[in-house]
Amino acid sequence: MSAKHKIVIVGGGFAGVYTALALEKIFPPGEDIEITLVNRENFFLFTPMLHEVAAGDLDLTNIVNPIRKLLKWVTFIEGQVEAIDLRGRRVVISHGFDGHPHEIRFDQIVLALGSTTQYFGLPGVEENALTMKSLSDAVKLRNRLIAILEAADTESSIEERRRLLSVVVAGAGFAGVETLASINDFLRKSLRFYPNVMSADLSLTLVHPGDTILTELGAGLGKYAQKKLEQRGIEVLGHSRVGSYDGDVVVLADGREIPAKTLLWTAGTMPHPLVASLPCDKEHGRLKVTAELAVPDWPGVWALGDCAVVPDLTPGNACPPTAQHGLRQGKVAAHNIAAHARGREFQTFNFKMIGQLATIGHRAGVARVFGVNVSGFMAWWMWRTIYLSKLPQLEKKIRVALDWTLDLLFSKDLCQFIDVRQGQKMDNNNLAHLHEKGMRNASRPGEEVASATIL
Repeated sequence: MSAKHKIVIVGGGFAGVYTALALEKIFPPGEDIEITLVNRENFFLFTPMLHEVAAGDLDLTNIVNPIRKLLKWVTFIEGQVEAIDLRGRRVVISHGFDGHPHEIRFDQIVLALGSTTQYFGLPGVEENALTMKSLSDAVKLRNRLIAILEAADTESSIEERRRLLSVVVAGAGFAGVETLASINDFLRKSLRFYPNVMSADLSLTLVHPGDTILTELGAGLGKYAQKKLEQRGIEVLGHSRVGSYDGDVVVLADGREIPAKTLLWTAGTMPHPLVASLPCDKEHGRLKVTAELAVPDWPGVWALGDCAVVPDLTPGNACPPTAQHGLRQGKVAAHNIAAHARGREFQTFNFKMIGQLATIGHRAGVARVFGVNVSGFMAWWMWRTIYLSKLPQLEKKIRVALDWTLDLLFSKDLCQFIDVRQGQKMDNNNLAHLHEKGMRNASRPGEEVASATIL
């Protein structure tokens, strides 16, 4: 009996999971193929809806799918990838309660490691800011919002109360704008339950270096979205960058200061640190691949998603790191993995972006689909309809639809997922300890960017 052909997929984001799903369709269970997917968490996170968890619109369990329920016969291992040895054709992971090492051999490997947060070495930002890339980040932000409302309601100092209720978001891409719009709605709708907090006490600021927000959608939609945010009480500071943050004051690069107990950082990502250790050609820290998603000079090694520079054959540059690209790259990678194992012809990845959408709060959105600009309620309705259709598993679709329906009928849930003990200081380090002890701001292997647009 011949030895099984071993395929390892590293990362459980859009690229990794959709590669595994496509491979299950190509290879029947009885064939001499062994496929293993490794991910730090045992679930697939639907990142486009992450900001709705932070704002209390959705239950956190409804945007995650257990990987074991998604896959039929692919082997899944929950573990942390420690090393990838391309020459020795092995992956070293740590798993279990004691983090003991485990070695997995492979004939082919799919590198879908995702990305982590980039802080650019700015003083205090990594230590004190929140991020928006993982489920734990969304939970942490939700707890923070409720905690500052509770603290502000009993704070006698007007200055300190306004510092507590000041939220700064750095980055005007999809993640920053959608999250800020959602938490603005959450905070303002919650004020009626906090009699000592006035609307004038709230301060929400968006800091970004460009001319307009949501530049991916074009200047017209960006200006429309900015106008709507400003009408809802959000201050937008263009041509500005965060210089440092000590947990109390955001200092901009030009010296201006914004007192704020909360800084949400969505202004930069970088490839997963393991990518730097691989002996492959890179561009801006990401793995260079061919149009077939193959890593040059390494037969049987494939890279896709956020950690790879995938050629875009239509305009002639690189594909953006979005979910709609990642999941389609997974299907092409699966085809080429099978072709490599069977000695057949490879397929190139050639996908033209269908469109991009963003919500901007108050049941409004902006969208560019097939080159047509849409804004307002119709764009918001399109966002929800399209994303609901793309959410894996009927069970999750029903749960999300039910959550959205209940959100129309009832007020926001103000329960924290942890206890905030009296007498503890409300600085950022204590909040991080209270809400998510041991959780990291950086994303895990396989997580895709929260701003991903999936069509």
